[in-house]
Amino acid sequence: MDAVFKALADRHRRLILDRLYRQDGQTLQALCRGVDMSRQGLSKHLAILEAAGLVVTVFEGREKHHYLNPIPIQAVAERWIDKYSTAQRTAVSALKKALEEER
Repeated sequence: MDAVFKALADRHRRLILDRLYRQDGQTLQALCRGVDMSRQGLSKHLAILEAAGLVVTVFEGREKHHYLNPIPIQAVAERWIDKYSTAQRTAVSALKKALEEER
């Protein structure tokens, strides 16, 4: 999970993930369009995202396509976010029940 947090800590890598979310399966060339970064720089960021399991690459002929893998992000959400929102939902539900019983 440390690799996921490290990968998400950089704004360029978050931008890459956002772009893959909007259009999955992009090549390096497609990801370079509209970004103020060299191919080599983008490749290094993709390597970190791949190592963290956030991006999966598939060769299709001579092209290498990059796909978003949401599983590590879901694991982070389950461990660090959901447990806090569950407590809030439980509190709101208990409040609703208590208010309804007063009527």
